[in-house]
Amino acid sequence: MKRGVFFKLTWLLFMSCSLVVSAQDTASFKEIKGSIIDQDSKKPLVFADIVITNSNMSVVTNTDGEFILKIPKELLEGTLTFSHLGYHTKVVNISEYSNNDRIYLEPTIIQLDEVKIASKPKDAKALVLETLSKKSSLYSNDNTLMTAFYRETIKKRRRNASLSEAVVKIHKQPYKNYRFDDIELIKSRKKTDYSRLDTLALKLQGGPFSNLYIDLIKYPDFIFDKENIEYYTFSFDASTQIDNNPVYVVNFKQLPNMETPLYYGTLYIDAETLALKSALFHLNVKNKTLASEMYVRKKPRHADVYPTEASYRVNYRTQNGKWYYAYSNILLTFKVNWEGKLFNSTYTLNSEMAITDWKINDMKLSKNNKPLLLPSTILSDQTSGFADPEFWGAYNIIEPEKSIETAIEKIKKQLERT
Repeated sequence: MKRGVFFKLTWLLFMSCSLVVSAQDTASFKEIKGSIIDQDSKKPLVFADIVITNSNMSVVTNTDGEFILKIPKELLEGTLTFSHLGYHTKVVNISEYSNNDRIYLEPTIIQLDEVKIASKPKDAKALVLETLSKKSSLYSNDNTLMTAFYRETIKKRRRNASLSEAVVKIHKQPYKNYRFDDIELIKSRKKTDYSRLDTLALKLQGGPFSNLYIDLIKYPDFIFDKENIEYYTFSFDASTQIDNNPVYVVNFKQLPNMETPLYYGTLYIDAETLALKSALFHLNVKNKTLASEMYVRKKPRHADVYPTEASYRVNYRTQNGKWYYAYSNILLTFKVNWEGKLFNSTYTLNSEMAITDWKINDMKLSKNNKPLLLPSTILSDQTSGFADPEFWGAYNIIEPEKSIETAIEKIKKQLERT
């Protein structure tokens, strides 16, 4: 795979994919809501995990720290596990959980020298190389069928201009092989206010594939291919905890005096197994010309388009001794300078995908006649479902943040008028 990013800034050039809707038995689950809060600062915790214990069903909190979870009737006697990077994990009985409850997590900090690693890496880079070498032994080598919720938004300045959501099935290949994963569309809906985008029509080429490809263990060439890893420096930071387990924190950045845009960020590595638990990284966009070439596929003749921010996050979760891709988030901000115009335009493109359930799949690829998406696919312009509160049925989704909820309400009113 070529090094680079998987979002492209482009124009209205691609055909839309079809909408597939399946009925859900809404009587088969119980829906609960709540929020996760830092016990000390009382601030909401973003990207916190909520897992039905001893199951593969989960969801994450939104940017307001809120979540919604649909629990199958047969699991109502179980427990919920709440966790977040750098906090003690909390377990709550589902039967004792009060809807719209606040869950407070306690921060935890441990010293790096208190953590013992069996392999005793010589330095931070050696630790990263060993982590990348363990994908065949630590990560799932089964064909896995994952259910995921995907959301992408485009904002002009602070106003939502496009909202797309989808439930997809990911046919996840074993980590030991080099075959690419497949994505199957289950349900989707989309609304774009092109008048708010002026003459510029931003779309996300790749859609869910963009988030899937920042699975750094499955696709290490996204950042750390054999050639580029030599252009990075690595250093240890203060350690932390995830799920009450000690975690090494490794910072990385490109070597100085390099013009080629590379990445900088932080890797969170499990101290016992050396598995990558989470990564947060950014593209160096100081060189506007070269950074623009990595993202901009096509642009108007009289406009200068370049990224001002490119941030990525990927999280993994363990089950039965194996690690799995669990969540990813991409945030891109572009500036568009139009020739002859006094003011420029700022667009923010954000996407996230969360695995809400998964199972081992004996077949290499399910034979169910569902459409498989292509990496060049763009979610179709469909408004179906925005006026239907039961549109997602029993599927778990990421709770919309308040600004998205406002956008959805406006879409509902537009549909009611038409």
